[in-house]
Amino acid sequence: MGTTNNKKNVTVKKTKGIIAILTGGGDVPGLNPAIRAVTIRANREGYKVIGLKRGWAGITELIRDKKVDNSFCYQILTDDIVNKAGRTGGTFLHTSRTRPSHMPKASVPVHLQEDYNKEINDLTPEIIKNLEWLGVDYLIPIGGDDTLSYGVHLFEKGVNVVAIPKTMDNDVPGTDYCIGFSTCVTRTIQMTNSLRTSAGSHERILVLEVFGRYAGFTAMLPTMAGSANRCVIPEYKFDIELLTKLLVEDRNINPSKYAVVLVSEGAMFKGGEMIFADSERDAYGHAKLGGIGDVVSQELKELSSKYNNGKTINVINQKLGYMVRGGDPDAIDSIVPMAYGNLALDLILKGVHGRIVVLKNGRYDNLPINVITSSKKVVDVAEHYNTDRLRPFYHSFENKPFLLMASDS
Repeated sequence: MGTTNNKKNVTVKKTKGIIAILTGGGDVPGLNPAIRAVTIRANREGYKVIGLKRGWAGITELIRDKKVDNSFCYQILTDDIVNKAGRTGGTFLHTSRTRPSHMPKASVPVHLQEDYNKEINDLTPEIIKNLEWLGVDYLIPIGGDDTLSYGVHLFEKGVNVVAIPKTMDNDVPGTDYCIGFSTCVTRTIQMTNSLRTSAGSHERILVLEVFGRYAGFTAMLPTMAGSANRCVIPEYKFDIELLTKLLVEDRNINPSKYAVVLVSEGAMFKGGEMIFADSERDAYGHAKLGGIGDVVSQELKELSSKYNNGKTINVINQKLGYMVRGGDPDAIDSIVPMAYGNLALDLILKGVHGRIVVLKNGRYDNLPINVITSSKKVVDVAEHYNTDRLRPFYHSFENKPFLLMASDS
């Protein structure tokens, strides 16, 4: 496809349109493979692909002037660029937790401060103008429910959005799988197995704090796979006395004399609330979690003698944190992002938007994008979590989805 310029006798290629892609929220392995999948296929199909930098921040800070260097805000994506990054972890487009619809006055870009000077500002009109200035026909945000909720907002304002779910917590509604979850579970299992040698050598209880603000999937799956004796999750407030009793029993019947518990960062004591690292909140209203593992460890040590014939049991306490989200993607987080990227392109080639690509009941599919904001995805405690034993149920696996706890649970 092209037009001939008779004066210069050259062919100028026309594009079918422009696709913009961004990654928002926390980094996970699998983002670069998704960007690669979108770009390679889109370029082949005749589209131009723009990578918006730093999540919603890049398109927010763009200045609509061709004389201005906006390379800090976006870049043209080529096959060479994405092939180089496609096998690596993180996101080469970088990321942020920017929320353009709720922008604090201090965060408003300098060139917009005259028009947007309230304490909290909605910069959505500028985002839409910036996308139009770039000539964007379709926008593909890759993120969790926070990042994608703003994608829903843009869709409702008339932007052609196709969403790809990403989050280690695996809690985006509508899909059984979010990019990053498999690598997180794999890393958790690996690190737990590494740390258990120290726990066994010193005959201690091992407490590992893992990600999971509102959903306990990252604690449930490794425990179900045999990495831990017990787990406590955000969906059920646990009794520390019961947890101590169970872990002491686990330790004492273990020939190596240790026990392991995985603690979701959003887990709560019975009668208590979430524990935060500080009072500062991000653009989506979330305070930084952190410290539940420390408190659980302290309580376990203090209570252990009560269930261990008067003898105190020491504790090894480790927060896995960013160690489970760094590094290269595993096999599933290399394959699923490739499929998701191509699914997004399939929709665009059909002229379809306002959808989120999903993996549901073992099959790739897509759903209306508003599923992201119309429901919540958490562990079904009655179905999957034994509150008497503080661990997953191990029964009725027949006809269950691949990862056992599906989006409908």
